[in-house]
Amino acid sequence: MVHVTEHRERLQRLYESYNRREFVHPDPVEFLYAYSDVRDREVAGLIAASLAYGNVRQILRSVSRILAAMGESPYGFLIDASEAYLFETFRDFRHRFTSGTDLSIMLVGVKRACERHGSLQGCFEQGLKGSHETVIPALGAFVRELTGHARQEPFYLLPSPERGSACKRLNLFLRWMVRNDQVDPGGWDQVSAAKLIVPLDTHMHRIALRLGLTSRRQANLLTACEITEAFRAIDPADPVKYDFCITRLGIHPDLDPEDL
Repeated sequence: MVHVTEHRERLQRLYESYNRREFVHPDPVEFLYAYSDVRDREVAGLIAASLAYGNVRQILRSVSRILAAMGESPYGFLIDASEAYLFETFRDFRHRFTSGTDLSIMLVGVKRACERHGSLQGCFEQGLKGSHETVIPALGAFVRELTGHARQEPFYLLPSPERGSACKRLNLFLRWMVRNDQVDPGGWDQVSAAKLIVPLDTHMHRIALRLGLTSRRQANLLTACEITEAFRAIDPADPVKYDFCITRLGIHPDLDPEDL
């Protein structure tokens, strides 16, 4: 396997050139920019990340519809809404195979977690210990808290690392909330970026294989951890730093995968 430090200069140039707000659209992270209150930002972020599958235009339409129904404060909306009202409000919602019932079950879990811990950040931090090398144990506890009331197993909108899932969408959510630069708005200041795991999808997996960052053929949690370790060799304090700019390759019309 190629040692990742051989790619250090190219990755840094890619980050400096393309990790900018002007290259974000269309990406669901843009929804988070509307909220100055971290409690609103994290609720909007979890909704956007959980629905980040399928066609990106459809993702943006679906997330926009939910956030419009929540008004200026998604957090305040959840705290004030009854659980029955959530099911009624989103009764006719549909995003591919996600129904209004699926969405409402997730939102009930978010509502209960916010009521119990004050925020999603407070909920996440309950499971995060200083001895943890990564966010994986805390993420498992976080998912248990948000889905403990749900009957569906597994709860696909919020998959658990305890089942071996790469948890791409949840690791994407954590990247948005923990890191703070021109793309990721941050807000979870008590969680170290050093513990983040790369949000692994087929696109990132393909690029990582091409760069020699992994030889594993399954895009699972073990592969995500291996790729993260490769990036940690470049930047131990911020191993998912290059995620956004790398995943623009082949997606944004101005970016060519051959740039790497």
